[in-house]
Amino acid sequence: MGYSKKFLTGISWLWALNLSSKAVSFLTSILIARILTPSEFGVYGVAILVMALLEILTETGINVVIIQEKNNLEKYINSAWIVSIIRGLVIFLLILLLAPVVSSFFNADEILNLMVIISLVPLLRGFINPAEIKFQKDLNFHKEFLYRFVILVFGFIVALIFLTLTQSVVSLALGLIASSLLQIFLSFQFISPKPRLSIEKGYFSKILNKGKWVTLSGIFNYLFHNFDNIVVGRLLGTYSLGLYEMAYKISMLPITGIADVISKVTFPVYSKIADDKKRLRNAFIKTLISVSLIILPFGVILISFPKEIVEITLGSKWLGMVEVLRILVIFGVIRAISGLSSALFLSVGKQKYVTIVTLVSIIGLALTVVPLVINLGIFGAGLSALVGSLVALPFMIYFSVKILK
Repeated sequence: MGYSKKFLTGISWLWALNLSSKAVSFLTSILIARILTPSEFGVYGVAILVMALLEILTETGINVVIIQEKNNLEKYINSAWIVSIIRGLVIFLLILLLAPVVSSFFNADEILNLMVIISLVPLLRGFINPAEIKFQKDLNFHKEFLYRFVILVFGFIVALIFLTLTQSVVSLALGLIASSLLQIFLSFQFISPKPRLSIEKGYFSKILNKGKWVTLSGIFNYLFHNFDNIVVGRLLGTYSLGLYEMAYKISMLPITGIADVISKVTFPVYSKIADDKKRLRNAFIKTLISVSLIILPFGVILISFPKEIVEITLGSKWLGMVEVLRILVIFGVIRAISGLSSALFLSVGKQKYVTIVTLVSIIGLALTVVPLVINLGIFGAGLSALVGSLVALPFMIYFSVKILK
């Protein structure tokens, strides 16, 4: 089977997975919006922000390194698993230590208990068999669809049951814990090779060395996509944060859902044809045009009918997010289209290009977010995110041309 056919097959399966996950995520958001208040949703958002930050700070880039390598996956599995376990334990302890500080910083006592519960999620994820990346490396996206879909639905059902019974935001954390436990079981039951507690120093150091740019890129990417949330939560409170996060979530669902799926497929495909510049250039240009033609209509719909979409899906108590939703949709379209270059950079081993582009985005966001939030509220936060994406575009274009010419 040629890479074009594998690409289309991969797109189909990953699109099915992504649409399923986005549908479940959107359905969960609707249920949350109907049962919980924006303030409670903001509290959950803060806990997820902290967990995501610590996961990014300790990211090793294992998956990217394994996909890039032409050698057998088995040589990396043991070392990768040890790294993953240590990382999970470190994040678990850091969340427990930071919980009181974060609760005080955002002036919300209810954050403390939620963070203690959610700390179990990264601890459990550390024990997942890293060989699950074989689905992507070998372009077996139909298997990944089944694997991820079962985990996704299980976590959703558990969260829904507890949410119905308790009407508490803790239910969402329990859903994450349940899905992590199932993922550990499935990754060892159905995926080979199974890792052992053994470190091979050569591969251990190689993973850490090659992954440093992925780690830096992840940190910068986190700051770009979450620094505005932090500022909103700190300056405007958890109620405004809940509105802003929900608007962000809706604006990203149909847009980055498409681009993320394609990037996930194109990365391993680009890696396999990276030595053939002409073939790589043609593949990238076709992907860029196709994605743009799909994404732009979604953006137009969301910009044209934000009030109707919010009122029908979430209810009138969320109408305070309508204006910021418009600006975030524009940001989402730009991010989705320009972000396709990240897969190109990674496929040729230019992780540092992703890091540089994301750093420029952060600078644009950081310089504008505080004054804009103070003067314009959550609309200002969305505007600062848009500024960050716009200032990074010239760098993204320059590096893409440099690789492809």
